[in-house]
Amino acid sequence: MTLLPVTHVSGQTRTLTGKIIDNEFNPIYQVSIFTADTVLLAKSDKNGEFSITVPADTKALIVADVGREWKSLDLLSDCNNLEIILQLAATYDFRSPAKVDRLRKKEFDKLSGLHQSAFTKRVFKTDKPCYIDKFIFHKKEMIERHKARTQQPST
Repeated sequence: MTLLPVTHVSGQTRTLTGKIIDNEFNPIYQVSIFTADTVLLAKSDKNGEFSITVPADTKALIVADVGREWKSLDLLSDCNNLEIILQLAATYDFRSPAKVDRLRKKEFDKLSGLHQSAFTKRVFKTDKPCYIDKFIFHKKEMIERHKARTQQPST
């Protein structure tokens, strides 16, 4: 009889807690927190707070709310308290996709200063996020949508 070594990994989880605010440091209610493959994990409460249990090997989350810029977060291994600022999503009429991304990126670049201010005002517990916040470019998607709209169906 042969014994096979078995490693028990499926039960390993970690709990992530956090707070979600806007750029004026107000808590945001009902923000959705998803896995990277868009499975809904939780929504923030009236204080902007949430608590989720995820597999220990979870590397990324998506934070989304209607009318706000979505976030794609890469979690660090020691990151268990997520303090997140969601900015309003703007409408940019008559602007090229590249210009829209530049304007959005300019606002995105203000987030580290906002996080520091939230810490100074005791809204957040840490002076910088414990995750990597990736800017999501929309230029390619916008160009593809424009092409799809302008193509005439063949008859």
